[in-house]
Amino acid sequence: MTTTADHSSNISRPDNDQDIPIPDWLVIYTTPRAEKKVNERLLEAGVETYLPLYTTIRQWSDRKKKVQVPLFNSYIFVNVTQKQRYNVLQVYGVVRFLYYLGKPAIVRQKEIDSIRRFLKQTEGLKIRVEVGEIVEISTGPMEGIYGEVIRVGKEKLVLQIEQLGMSLVAEVEKGMVRKKAH
Repeated sequence: MTTTADHSSNISRPDNDQDIPIPDWLVIYTTPRAEKKVNERLLEAGVETYLPLYTTIRQWSDRKKKVQVPLFNSYIFVNVTQKQRYNVLQVYGVVRFLYYLGKPAIVRQKEIDSIRRFLKQTEGLKIRVEVGEIVEISTGPMEGIYGEVIRVGKEKLVLQIEQLGMSLVAEVEKGMVRKKAH
């Protein structure tokens, strides 16, 4: 049976999908603070990746510098066939694939696109809230998503968003979120 994969349409996968490209993105977990290096190694190995980064200012004792940091600490999105998964795990710095309900966690293309839009729309925006508060993102591509504030820094707000099963680091302006109504 011959099947072609089209990233723009839904396809059904046969039981034996060893050589059929997966039209969805998978998530890999990396060693701490190694996301950029691991991403480079994966690209060199010919793997399609997406490492969402945002720009922030970091303070050192002698200077301030704009740096790009990962939106999701220790996570990189990869688009690989089932056959390529083993090769991804051989890349230095890759710890494992992220699983959900016993299967590799799949992120749809529209979710990848939403992350890209979110980063573009929130570039340079800031917010002030307190740890423990439940907030709802009220505008933008992640509108309607709730999260608990687990850390507030000068430049960023860290939300635990249960729908994604991971921590989301986001910089948004005060007007883009509201506290959850009880």
